[in-house]
Amino acid sequence: MLLDLSEEHKEHLAFLPQVDGAVVAEFGRIAVEFLRRGANPKVYEGAARKLGVSGEAVQHGVEGLTYLLAESARLMISELDFQDSVFVLGFSEELNRLLLQLYLDNRKEIRTILGELAPSLPSYHSLEWRLDVQLASRSLRQQIKPAVTIKLHLNQNGDHNTKVLQTDPATLLHLVQQLEQALEEMKTNHCRRVVRNIK
Repeated sequence: MLLDLSEEHKEHLAFLPQVDGAVVAEFGRIAVEFLRRGANPKVYEGAARKLGVSGEAVQHGVEGLTYLLAESARLMISELDFQDSVFVLGFSEELNRLLLQLYLDNRKEIRTILGELAPSLPSYHSLEWRLDVQLASRSLRQQIKPAVTIKLHLNQNGDHNTKVLQTDPATLLHLVQQLEQALEEMKTNHCRRVVRNIK
């Protein structure tokens, strides 16, 4: 799978061939720090003074490199795919090897950082349900009005919370059918490829 870089990202990365390989390696270190702790304008200004360029150029270069490394790590692209993705940028062979080494050295750490940044979603703990049927009321003597009440217990970050839902059996049956259809869809080859690339 090749990365699809926008023109803006290509422009940001175009700064890299103008600097030395050691500077690119330092940019890689700054990019990982950027993912870990966020932007640090003082670092950009210091690097800009040393290189004799604007702080904005350094910032764009680091952000472009951050995007390249983060997307590559998120998609877990192979070495060959990474090389092919970078090849379209028209960099020298030496710079391509340096970027590949940066990716391989930092891939696991970047994936760990991205995993920590992902929002934690609630997970299922248990479920209680009850079926209520109203058989008659003052105005209607013969009436059947069923209702299903569901109490859903969820865990999120060690906290337990409860959601109470109420629906009629027809809507519940439709919901079950939609969920079963979604589970069947997850078994298709296309969905398996997508899930593999997300992890």
